[in-house]
Amino acid sequence: DQGRSTRWVEKNRKLLEEVLPLSLAPFGLWPLGIAALAGWFVLLRSHRISGAVSGWLFGVGKYGVGASWVYVSIHVYGNAPPPLAGFLVVLFVAGLALFPLVNGWLYDRLARRRPWPDAALFVALFSAFEWLLTWVLTGFPWLYAGYAHLDTPLAGWAPVGGVLLVGVLVAGSAVLLVRAVDLARQRRWRGVAATLAAVLAVWVAGAGLERVTWVTPGGTHSVVLVQGNVDQSVKWQPENRIPILRHYQALTEPAWGADLVIWPEAAVTFFSHQATDVLAAMDGRGEAAGTTLVLGIPTVERLPDGGVVLYNAARALGVGSGRYLKRRLVPFGEYVPLEGVLRGAIEFFDLPMSRSAAGPWRQPLLDLGDHGAVMAICYEIVYPGLVRAQAAGAGVLLTISNDSWFGASIGPLQHLEMARMRALENGRWLLRGTNNGVTAIVDHRGRIVDRLPQFEAGGLRGEYRVMTGTTPFTRVGHWPVLGLIVLMLLAVLAALLAEAARRRRGGQDRRCRAFGWS
Repeated sequence: DQGRSTRWVEKNRKLLEEVLPLSLAPFGLWPLGIAALAGWFVLLRSHRISGAVSGWLFGVGKYGVGASWVYVSIHVYGNAPPPLAGFLVVLFVAGLALFPLVNGWLYDRLARRRPWPDAALFVALFSAFEWLLTWVLTGFPWLYAGYAHLDTPLAGWAPVGGVLLVGVLVAGSAVLLVRAVDLARQRRWRGVAATLAAVLAVWVAGAGLERVTWVTPGGTHSVVLVQGNVDQSVKWQPENRIPILRHYQALTEPAWGADLVIWPEAAVTFFSHQATDVLAAMDGRGEAAGTTLVLGIPTVERLPDGGVVLYNAARALGVGSGRYLKRRLVPFGEYVPLEGVLRGAIEFFDLPMSRSAAGPWRQPLLDLGDHGAVMAICYEIVYPGLVRAQAAGAGVLLTISNDSWFGASIGPLQHLEMARMRALENGRWLLRGTNNGVTAIVDHRGRIVDRLPQFEAGGLRGEYRVMTGTTPFTRVGHWPVLGLIVLMLLAVLAALLAEAARRRRGGQDRRCRAFGWS
């Protein structure tokens, strides 16, 4: 019954390994994500190839296509020669592929060729490893299956359980469709109908949840997001500090009077203690205009022992106030793992800002005047728990970034997609200011209200609404989803133990008959 579908999957294995990223931005072909997981499930349960090998190849295809933008950072801006840059990308992809490798190996060890337990096992393991990628070795929560469904009915589940729950439902839909095909080949039409009804129920429920009002809209505020489009190759040259500052000031001149003006990450390229007079002048200008200015600026602090520590920071000036120090740093971009070995080996391991320290975990919200804001600098926005931790007390989410490191690759568009999910999960408008794109205003349902073209200097003028109240995800996070994953794994374990017990009893019965015992 499963032979033909298994042979087709094996024949097209390379294609299936690479199509999951095509379900995500900028391609948006969301059915391909379901197809990729369905194909991997068929391949795993066939046991014709090692689960570990299958998982590793799946990971290589997933990250080799979906995270290809890493090459731009290493070669173009890290000045590594193409062969070396290619080799480092291969190492990066191969390392990330270890997660699906272990996933596949565990499936091989635990699966027992029972349709429903094996389906539950696949969904539980796939979802568990997505969760692991949010924190193991600081995490790389990129290319999650749930991100592809911001514009499908499954988006209704995001405020309930976050992107992780959406991923569970994507994987669940994939294995149920595979099961429906199996039942159809057996001509078990009632089973086919029941299975497809279960898939439809999940999607219809998601559409219904989209109509639920989790949060309450408040006042409307005007905002201007300034996109400088400063080339990364000249951004950190000392002689360009003043011209870059003047460039941002000129772009901001028409924006004074708006409630909020946002400059991107590290828009000011000298340290805050070197810009005291400039910051004071802009603070006064903002107060006079009734404007809060939020900008990215690196900050240095002196330690009691005479040393210094560097932070990637954001400041609120004018009507608003406050400072935020980035907490989740980008490996190699903001700190160098194994620094004693790698620092200085090649230019990529000595990028500007690559000696940064992480800020304190608990920091106050930025004050925007009459409401607070959660700040996430660049890479931080891809961490659901980090944003969620303070969203309940904030009226809006802010994220500033410098995606120039990724050039014209797919990276910045994936980054925007993940930022949209944070808005949807927490029921908050999100304002995203970047150096060269994608600068955008996103509403509390994760929809893009307006955006600037990439690679153009300008200001995006619009409005946002302050939101109050909380979504279920903001209140409890991923814990219910993790509980569901644990329950599925426990159910599979219980089935394995029951099967082992039956085998032991069967063996005892055979030995009893062999000795003539009843």
